[in-house]
Amino acid sequence: MTTPSARPARPKAVRPQGQWALGYREPLNPNERMKRDDDGLAVRQRIIDIYSKRGFDSIDGADLRGRFRWMGLYTQRAQGIPGGKTAVLEPEELEDSYFMMRVRIDGGQLTSEQLRVVAGISTEFGRDVADVTDRQNVQYHWIRVEDVPEIWNRLEAVGLSTTEACGDTPRVMLGCPLAGIVTDEVLDGTPTLEATVERFVGDPAFSNLPRKFKTSISGCADQCTHHEIHDIAFVGVVGPDGRPGYDLWVGGGLSTNPMFAQRLGVFVQPDQVTDVWAGVCGIFRDHGYRRSRNHARIKFLMADWGPEKFREVLEKDYLGAALPDGPQAAPPVHVERDHVGVTPQRDGNFAVGFAPRAGRVSGTLLATIADLADEYAQGRVRTTAQQKFVILDVPGDRVDALAAALDVHDLQVRPSRFRRGTMACTGLEFCKLAIVETKARAHWLYEELERRMPEFDTPITINVNGCPNSCARFQTADIGFKGSIVPDANGQQVEGFQVHLGGQMGADPTFGRKFRGLKVTAEETADYTERVLRGFTEHREPGETFAAYVARAEEAWLL
Repeated sequence: MTTPSARPARPKAVRPQGQWALGYREPLNPNERMKRDDDGLAVRQRIIDIYSKRGFDSIDGADLRGRFRWMGLYTQRAQGIPGGKTAVLEPEELEDSYFMMRVRIDGGQLTSEQLRVVAGISTEFGRDVADVTDRQNVQYHWIRVEDVPEIWNRLEAVGLSTTEACGDTPRVMLGCPLAGIVTDEVLDGTPTLEATVERFVGDPAFSNLPRKFKTSISGCADQCTHHEIHDIAFVGVVGPDGRPGYDLWVGGGLSTNPMFAQRLGVFVQPDQVTDVWAGVCGIFRDHGYRRSRNHARIKFLMADWGPEKFREVLEKDYLGAALPDGPQAAPPVHVERDHVGVTPQRDGNFAVGFAPRAGRVSGTLLATIADLADEYAQGRVRTTAQQKFVILDVPGDRVDALAAALDVHDLQVRPSRFRRGTMACTGLEFCKLAIVETKARAHWLYEELERRMPEFDTPITINVNGCPNSCARFQTADIGFKGSIVPDANGQQVEGFQVHLGGQMGADPTFGRKFRGLKVTAEETADYTERVLRGFTEHREPGETFAAYVARAEEAWLL
């Protein structure tokens, strides 16, 4: 007879994660209820018909803090609220009656006409403030809901949109800014990217995903769109038959649980990309975890399934056919993957890439860039995934003149290593999630380093982030600063940063090291960075990168 103490333990019940494919259709959190009650895309008409006419106070709460994102709109942070209040106040206490608005620029591709319209909107409706983001978007601030329909009219008249620039949707799709013009690319991803955007952005079949879904489609030899951290990425590669196509990666993402994407090991022909994209996105929609927002990205599904099962489900249930095995893409050609500087084009002209101030620009400055693109080239402008710009098609005898004209406006074609490598998120100035100010701090930091270390000539990335969400990718930077409230020398709580060191992407992707207790005040960032970089120059081996140095460095060298 079996005694009670000898009975086998019951298996622990598996908690449902809200996966539609398993029959869990009942929403498990307020965000899922909001999406069930009405598709996010439907808010567009209410903005046009109701909210733009009746004003901010007329906006339904579920629309304001939920569905507005499907149209690229977030309420911005009310001015004067310190970072220490971010986690204390309710959303309605943090938000202003103005909006941040993102303009989708898929592939970073703009004509001078489009850029001039983008610029005019910033000047007329956004207090002449704009940011170029590391998602190749342009981002406005100070937008009133009353002005949104007119802004849409102007953008759509030149082929631009804010549709699904935010929300649980397919966000802007990244592509190489030099696609189709350089000799060393594996293939031009532009036609494939454009076909995918045209077919699926705004499609209700993919407008209710568990969380955001980030895409990269690129044949760039420098892999400038950073496929390693995307939900789905198609990376240019030469296939088994000698023809170019794509290596498929799935499940990358940063924020509080960073993970690198994993290869599925398949070769995707260019004409298969849209179907494969829909298959991967469909798996995410149907099998993705919808219980907890913090556990809803596709990276968690990939971590649980692994690439073998993911590939099996994709081929069997979503494509109905097997994909051939394929080779892994070669590592990036260059360490700096931002296309800053002068790059030869295959037609004999040149692409001229330049760096603004940590992504912060203005409508006035954007209009100037459009004018210079017309004056010195053929009016084609590109944004990059590193908060930079590129003007294409510049004749060789006009490159220096364009560089000089850009420099007049502090747009540098040959910036210092510090300016070139520094990025910053929106920060406390406008973001409701931020804890510290970032844009002005990043600008001050690289200028201070230029003054202190003018001889420093090693590629270095310094990413300044206002909170743990990693919009500025602090975990993959050589030096990553994550916003925090820290004690100063007098014990007062002030703005500061947790430090991450030695992150990198490429042949050996690594997240930055963090050390217990290593936090600096905002005012100490330049002193700390200088100290660490001088230690690097003293202890490095010939040809060693900063990330490789950090991996072997004694802890005392890094504190």
